[in-house]
Amino acid sequence: MSQDTIELKLAVLIDADNVPYSNVKGMMEEIAKFGTPTTKRIYADWTKPNAGGWKSVLLEHAITPIQQYSYTVGKNSSDSAMIIDAMDLLYSDKVDGFCIVSSDSDFTRLAIRLRESGMKVIGIGEQKTPNSFIVACDRFIYIEVLDGAIKKKAKKRSADTKKPVEKPVEKPVEKSLNKIDSDTIELIETSIEDICDDDGWAFLGDVGNMIVKRKPEFDPRNYGFSKLTPMLKSLTDILEIDERESDKKGIKHVYVRLRYS
Repeated sequence: MSQDTIELKLAVLIDADNVPYSNVKGMMEEIAKFGTPTTKRIYADWTKPNAGGWKSVLLEHAITPIQQYSYTVGKNSSDSAMIIDAMDLLYSDKVDGFCIVSSDSDFTRLAIRLRESGMKVIGIGEQKTPNSFIVACDRFIYIEVLDGAIKKKAKKRSADTKKPVEKPVEKPVEKSLNKIDSDTIELIETSIEDICDDDGWAFLGDVGNMIVKRKPEFDPRNYGFSKLTPMLKSLTDILEIDERESDKKGIKHVYVRLRYS
């Protein structure tokens, strides 16, 4: 990840009505990979019993709760408040991007509007999130993947206290959310073809960026791999991998090429 991406100032807006509170730690750790969350707000009708689960984690992560009363039965009252705050933050010129945590398609137009203004938009939500909201974001991460990563870390810590654990070699991390199907293969192949050099080789980092541009929810963790490199190394029937020495000692640049190129 580039240095300029890491330094992004992000506004994190959480729709408590449409995401579970159980993995707020994983969400905040994931958001930190993209930038610094300078504004963190969560929206809900805090008078309702079902909002109680969030209250115990807000102080720990310095998230500001915003009260939004439900004026109409069956309608998510947080939507309008989040949208108004997002536009206020946009025009304040104090942030470089937004992280919208919700599984609600009502935020599709907001994500599009923010991107039209040059903002980086990251979405986090459950796998049930409508595709319209997913594709409106620059990047979309499934909460289920974050939950699996936390459980894996806890399992590893538990094992480390008992005996040394050998590092697995190019194996899936956990149970995958998706299978590497023909559409995924086509996405990878097309991305490589579009940016490869005359010999068919493409830098892995550029391949990853191109894939995410075409499919914002793409994440190797969705397929059970911790990173893109081991995922592509598992596709040896269609891909060649070349690890080249870089100017920095101990660091290699990974290139990929289609076997039929």
